[in-house]
Amino acid sequence: MGRGSYALARVAVIVRAPAAWLWWPGLLSAAVGALIPGLTGRRIGLLAGAALFLIVAGAVFLARRGRYRELARGASRAGRSVFLQDRRVTVRNWRRARRWWLLIAFLAAVGSSFAVPAAAGLALAGAGAGLWAKALWFGGLERNSESLLWVRTEWAQGSPVAKPVSGYLATGLAAGDALPGGARRRGRGPGRAAGGDAAVSAAR
Repeated sequence: MGRGSYALARVAVIVRAPAAWLWWPGLLSAAVGALIPGLTGRRIGLLAGAALFLIVAGAVFLARRGRYRELARGASRAGRSVFLQDRRVTVRNWRRARRWWLLIAFLAAVGSSFAVPAAAGLALAGAGAGLWAKALWFGGLERNSESLLWVRTEWAQGSPVAKPVSGYLATGLAAGDALPGGARRRGRGPGRAAGGDAAVSAAR
C-alpha cells in the first residue's frame, strides 16, 4: 500500500457481518430439526430452543461491551494516508475465513436435533440476533461521538476487541460506504483509492 499507508475496516461492519450468517442457517436448521421427533420430543426441543435463543442472544449482546466503550473513547483521528475498506469487502473476507466453521455449525445444529429438536438451531439464530443488536448499539456510540470508528485490518482478524487491537481510529460520519451500526449506505458510492478501497481524504 505504500509507506505509511494501511487499511481500516469498520468496527460495526465486523460486528454485524456474522449476524445474517448465523441467523438464517440457525432458523433453517431449527426448521429442519422441528421435523425430527428426537429423543426429547418436538415440544421440549422447541421450548429449550426458545430459552437458548434468549440466553445466547443476551450473552452475545452484552459480551465485552466495556472493551468496545474503552476503545471507542480512546479513538484517535485517522490520517489521510489510510484506506477505508469497503463494507462488502469486510463482509466477504469474514465469510471466506469462516465458511467451513459456518457449515460445521449448521450440520451440527441439524444433527443435534435427533436428540433435542431445533434447540441448537435456535441457539445459533440467537447468536446472530445478539450480534445484530450489538451492531445497532455500537452505531449509537458512533452517532453520539459524531464519528465512525475503524480498526486496522491486521489487528482484527478474529474480533475488533481482540488483544492485538490497541485502539480505534475515527473519521467523519460521511466516510466510507456504511452507516453508523454497519448497515449499507445507499444513494452514493465513496471515492476510490487503489485496490477498490475508499480514501479517507475523499470522504472526510
